[in-house]
Amino acid sequence: MMKRLFHHYRKRNRKGEAERHTKLENVVPKRDGRAGGRFHLSTKEAIRRFRAHALVEEKSHRDVVRVGVKDSVWSDLYHHALTASWPAFAAIAVVSYIVINLVFALLYMVAPGQITGLSHGTLLSLFFFSVQTLSTVGYGTMSPIGAYANVIVSIEVCVGMMLTALATGVVFARFARPRARLLFSNKAVISNEGGIPALCIRIANLRMSVILSVDIEVALSRLVVSDNGHLVRKFDQLLLMQSHVPVLRFAFVMAHVITPDSPLHGKTVAELEGEEAEIIVTVTGTDEALGQTVFARTAYRFDRVQYNHRFVDIVLSRPDGRITVDYTRFHDVEAH
Repeated sequence: MMKRLFHHYRKRNRKGEAERHTKLENVVPKRDGRAGGRFHLSTKEAIRRFRAHALVEEKSHRDVVRVGVKDSVWSDLYHHALTASWPAFAAIAVVSYIVINLVFALLYMVAPGQITGLSHGTLLSLFFFSVQTLSTVGYGTMSPIGAYANVIVSIEVCVGMMLTALATGVVFARFARPRARLLFSNKAVISNEGGIPALCIRIANLRMSVILSVDIEVALSRLVVSDNGHLVRKFDQLLLMQSHVPVLRFAFVMAHVITPDSPLHGKTVAELEGEEAEIIVTVTGTDEALGQTVFARTAYRFDRVQYNHRFVDIVLSRPDGRITVDYTRFHDVEAH
């Protein structure tokens, strides 16, 4: 059943351009656009199930519903604190601060007479007394005098010191977390200069400091049917002409030559699109200024691949001897 659905799913409208059914190493020089094929299936549910396996880069973790796995905030609080967006992190921090002080204010309200300096034992005054105690500011206007109040104050001071230490550590970790400011080209190209077909992708370093010992890995991800009839993701490595770059200062074009041993050899665009194929790129290096390992990744569907094109040159020499790197043309390509 699964095999039959898969074969139906791969059927496209064959009235498109001949290039979609031309082997990648024999692509024609011109391509005006992608043929608009449609899936012809009797059930939309089958289409949704096949498409659910696609590793679309635009989808985030929030677009995936995990059944049978609990993503508990309390069991992995540090990870959630690091991965939350800044607006969400700030909102949770403010709400938590207010709630903690409100709880202690309610505890003080049990015996308001044990807090000196209160003009009136209102909840608002006790809330601000809790703020002073939690932060260990202690302006001296209000102070505890009874045993009950002193016990609550001791507990709140202990909680305040721990929360301050934890909050400081999390905020520092969010700022200090290494990020690779790497720019990937918004499209991949298949160049056929000199009769040698090659899949090319460009990356660039957006920082002034260089990235050392850069390792690049490119893989072809495809959705295939296994021998037992199950849909599985298959990853085939696409060997690069140069997968290790000692120093990445400006930009670099990675190239995979489509030889007879390449997983792309003999494949047509229609076949790859039918298998929900993607090109997965991962980059690892060491930031020279930070001394820390940085990572970056991206993915390309084959509707983002242009054929018989090459990337334009963005590194130019100026008359005064300096070098100009034109990042405004980073994504530009030209036919050849």
